Amino acid sequence: MSVLLFAVFPLAMIFGALWDLTTMTIPNVLTAALAAAFFPLAFIAGFGWQEIGLHVGAGVLMLVVGMALFAFGWIGGGDAKFVAAIALWIGWADLLIYLLVASVLGGALTLFILFFRSLPLPAFMARREWILRLHDRKGGIPYGVALGLGGLFIFQHSIWLQAAVQAA
Repeated sequence: MSVLLFAVFPLAMIFGALWDLTTMTIPNVLTAALAAAFFPLAFIAGFGWQEIGLHVGAGVLMLVVGMALFAFGWIGGGDAKFVAAIALWIGWADLLIYLLVASVLGGALTLFILFFRSLPLPAFMARREWILRLHDRKGGIPYGVALGLGGLFIFQHSIWLQAAVQAA
């Protein structure tokens, strides 16, 4: 069980970031699986009902905020759902730190992609559809990369890592 506690969240962060980078989407199945996996693993990690409720509250709040940002066209729908599932796992204790880290990473990612778009694309890169999409000046920013990297950063300080170590 310690492997599940240790692996599920980080693998979801990596898959979400890579998927968004290469397709500009975050699949609903990934977000739904991440949210669904929270509940059995929370019980395995020893969470009580109150703690689970607080984590659910953090996830619901981020879903509402994310959907509002999506409605304004500031983020994609996949990003809104992904950040809600991440908040479900993180809970209130680390949510503000996570949002700050993800925002800083998102700003750096945006600046890097804008710089990348200002350069001519080498021929070997022009053969990759996902690189062409990233290079397109009219294209969006794969913010799921920042959300996933922020999740990986916060995981090392999380109760999940502590629970995995104790279960081992």
